[in-house]
Amino acid sequence: MKMKTKLFLYAFGVWFIFVIAAILNGGFRESFVTPKVGEYAGHVISTIIFICVILAGTYLFISNLKIDYNKTDLVLIGAFWLILTILFEFGFGHYVIGHSWSRLFADYNILKGRVWSLVLLTTFIAPLVVGTILKK
Repeated sequence: MKMKTKLFLYAFGVWFIFVIAAILNGGFRESFVTPKVGEYAGHVISTIIFICVILAGTYLFISNLKIDYNKTDLVLIGAFWLILTILFEFGFGHYVIGHSWSRLFADYNILKGRVWSLVLLTTFIAPLVVGTILKK
């Protein structure tokens, strides 16, 4: 198997772990955080928690890679994760959970204080940032 294919298969596995972590994070938010601090604060706290999970997971992934990578690979991994995340978020959210499209898009409205788009930004830039730091 080509090394780049292996790299992206590993990246897919890490992204899948992120999906599981996101679902657990959402359950934690709905069960424990939001009832204590309210919906908006729960949204922000959950977002911060998941950004930390993404950064930690990305660090573990890249620091343990036995495959050579370059900055282009890291950008492509970030783009890969971003596309998978958006597809999952809207596909699972709409077709499995049954949320309306407007409800799904509402979490991305920064003008209304929704900060979930920072998760997408982190998902995209984390491989490049972490990989660049680790290569030095």
